[in-house]
Amino acid sequence: MRDVSPGEDRILRLLKFRGEQTTATIAIHLDITAPGARKHLNGLLEGGLVTFEDRAGRVGRPERYWRLTGEAQRRFPDSHAVLTVEMIESVRGLFGEDGLDRLIGERERQMLRRYDAALAGLDGLGARVAALAEIRAQEGYMAEADEQPDGTWLLAENHCPICAAASSCRNFCRSELALFRQVLGEDVSIERVDYILEGARRCAYRIQPASEGQHA
Repeated sequence: MRDVSPGEDRILRLLKFRGEQTTATIAIHLDITAPGARKHLNGLLEGGLVTFEDRAGRVGRPERYWRLTGEAQRRFPDSHAVLTVEMIESVRGLFGEDGLDRLIGERERQMLRRYDAALAGLDGLGARVAALAEIRAQEGYMAEADEQPDGTWLLAENHCPICAAASSCRNFCRSELALFRQVLGEDVSIERVDYILEGARRCAYRIQPASEGQHA
């Protein structure tokens, strides 16, 4: 896999966290000049790590939007993807779907104990969502929590370290959504709004008090 410079690595991480960006926006975020950004981007383009699309604006020249390629996505860890998928298929073959569901259920229970301990004593939805995002970030999900203008919260996971496992068995995704609902409480509404397995660049969840979600 091609080595990248520190500047190139910062661009890859920015595109991973924020999605496609223009050259000008990349330069601003990284506090470098536009020519410096273009130099890094051209190096990444030659290495097959980024691609671009030129879009016509209202006036002037088209703007160039940069995004990661599949090769760049593979630079981010996937928790031993091949071994994970092989183990899932072995469990499915030996114990059937019921056995696999029991395995996923036990994983969910273990995670719930850890998450409950981490969120114990926290008051307020914002504090709980922020703590959940911190835990998920530590687990490799590149998670972040942001309060939205309408007062809801967005939990965004910019990477999925179990993507190979989830692709083989989507019950992992359903289990994690159920886990979020348990750890944040029955008074909270959670809706998945972005989903990597359906082509989105990330998984993201809109979180708000249940009473507000019911009237939305």
